[in-house]
Amino acid sequence: MTETGDNSGRVQRGPAVLQIVPSLDSGGAERSTIEVAGALARNGFTPLVVSEGGRMVKDLEAAGGEWIRMPVNAKSPLTLVANARKLVGLIRVRNITLVHARSRAPAWSALWATRRTRTPFVTTWHGAYSAESALKRYYNSVMLRGDAVIANSQWTAEHIRSAYSFVPKRLAIIPRGVDLDAFDPPRISAERAARLRAAWGAAEEDIVVLCPSRMSRRKGQLVLAEAVAQLARKGRAQRIRVVLAGDGQAGNDFAAETGRAVDRHGIGGSVVFAGHVEDMPAAYQASDIVVSASTEPEAFGRVAAEAAAMERPVIATDHGGARETVVHGVSGFLVAPGDAGALASALRDLVDAGHTGRARMGAAGRAHVAEHFTLARMEAETIALYRELLGPLALP
Repeated sequence: MTETGDNSGRVQRGPAVLQIVPSLDSGGAERSTIEVAGALARNGFTPLVVSEGGRMVKDLEAAGGEWIRMPVNAKSPLTLVANARKLVGLIRVRNITLVHARSRAPAWSALWATRRTRTPFVTTWHGAYSAESALKRYYNSVMLRGDAVIANSQWTAEHIRSAYSFVPKRLAIIPRGVDLDAFDPPRISAERAARLRAAWGAAEEDIVVLCPSRMSRRKGQLVLAEAVAQLARKGRAQRIRVVLAGDGQAGNDFAAETGRAVDRHGIGGSVVFAGHVEDMPAAYQASDIVVSASTEPEAFGRVAAEAAAMERPVIATDHGGARETVVHGVSGFLVAPGDAGALASALRDLVDAGHTGRARMGAAGRAHVAEHFTLARMEAETIALYRELLGPLALP
């Protein structure tokens, strides 16, 4: 780890590329940051990441990246200005050739710093940002002000075009990718999956319904609880064990609220609050059905793609990037957002499909991901974009 603005004395292998992300705890933007850092290292670049830090720093360093601490998770104007000044110094000291921001607050600091130093600036639009006021729309617009803007799905690109009058210099569609080696069923030992099923209290005959999402109202855990309650009232939930895998947010008691809802529905014996799960490939392998119940559009939605790569049928809400990663009726089902009845019906259909029916859908899902959403493709297209912007500076 390098402190802000400090030349660590490391020998840079090649042109330095800096990515900026608020934290390195969990999430799609964070995972993409680490994946691209690894691709940069393998292609002869020096990958640097500015972040507040978090549990994934060790993954970044294992991939060949260098973490530089900076409070880029703060949004106060004074901190944004201070961070911009620090970034100017960092760009100059470490001879950074390109800056890539993955969130709005640090993107403002990066925009000012790259304009001051005349450094190529890239952003990735990872989320469907709310824009209920003119001020908020202006705040969001920083993600469109780079030399290139990456949309992580076709849906994200269409959202940008339809919701914003500000036209970016270049809009590149580079979907998130799944590591088909890490998320590969034959590579996951039976013991890894069995340990998780045991930790979840799942019997051999149980059908595990995995919902791997941060505990947040917009992720739809309450809708899933209501769907399971509907099945229980009809006597159709005896074999179902729901696993809610994800951390709660600091200062947010949504996990406790969800627990109260589960108790109120009388399905406490069927629901497990698993918290953060480190070994996600094994978690998918230990499940039978995967649910992504977000009530607001996910720009991409890595859960659906990862689960499909692990040959698990997916139920996702019919909006956002899920329309690209889930083939309705083939690799899973798309249901109306917030519609517990539709979700209950899809769960019932997958339970009734039996192991053979679910396996058929799972195989179709992996084939779809392998054709359209691989990590190798995402990395190659991102590096190609960097090289194009760098021109003669792209020496490796």
